[in-house]
Amino acid sequence: MQGVVIKSTGSWYIVKTDRGEQLNCRIRGKFRIQGIKSTNPVVVGDEVTIVREEESYIISELKERKNYIVRKSVNLSKQTHIIASNVDQAILVATIKSPTTSTSFIDRILVAAKSYGVDVVIVFNKLDLLNEEEKLQLQSLISLYQKIGYSCFSLALLNDDLSALKEVMKDKVNVICGHSGVGKSTLLNMIQPDLDITTQEISIQHQQGMHTTTFSEMHELDFGAKIIDTPGIRGFGLVEINQSELSHYFPEFFALKAKCKFNNCIHVNEPNCGVKKAIDDNEISVSRYKSYLGMLESNDENYRINKFE
Repeated sequence: MQGVVIKSTGSWYIVKTDRGEQLNCRIRGKFRIQGIKSTNPVVVGDEVTIVREEESYIISELKERKNYIVRKSVNLSKQTHIIASNVDQAILVATIKSPTTSTSFIDRILVAAKSYGVDVVIVFNKLDLLNEEEKLQLQSLISLYQKIGYSCFSLALLNDDLSALKEVMKDKVNVICGHSGVGKSTLLNMIQPDLDITTQEISIQHQQGMHTTTFSEMHELDFGAKIIDTPGIRGFGLVEINQSELSHYFPEFFALKAKCKFNNCIHVNEPNCGVKKAIDDNEISVSRYKSYLGMLESNDENYRINKFE
């Protein structure tokens, strides 16, 4: 039988078959994914073949993934933890305050998602908590990311119409991400109340939420979307990217590549750089460029950029 993994607890997997059944399955003891050193060889979103052996169902084959997202960068020396597979879209929930989501965090999510071939929708939450100055700041951020090409929403969840967001999510496998405490679980419960996903209040002392999900699960929503809820996901790591390729994942940088004097320009110290000129001309956001430079120099293994030899 063929099916999709819709829940993983580490040792057991629930597979929804093409006949609509939900079956508890295990994997074979020696089952591994060729070429991937992973702590979890099968994840939510995987398309699999299952067989019955005596009284148990066994996952016998994993179909080729169109993509997968990880928590740590994929390299030869370390294992990686795969969060989900076959994802169409990430819903990035961000907040101006309570807690604050930095533009550098947003930009890293956008780069990581683009490297996986995953679209991103940015949802700026807790609009009702903002004063007038903060609302202007939010509008500036929305304008920045919409200009680059990202869909953005601003919400005050207690009274907002979510129909437009639902339409964007429809017919897609979505994964939700963002800092703890930004309202991810609350958003899911507003989108479909019967999900009954556990939420946790923000710690007043630390101004951050506590992770509440303990396993990964795919939910089918009644308006035709699917969403993967993952344990404590803030963001996800990068596949390996070379310094010379990082700017390709910043759409507004890549659009100016032909205006750089050197084909291998990384937009730092090179002369006649089209990207740096665009920054001087206020055509590219300074915050985006700072994020780019931060990623070039980052020592965070979740966002490791391969340096030139």
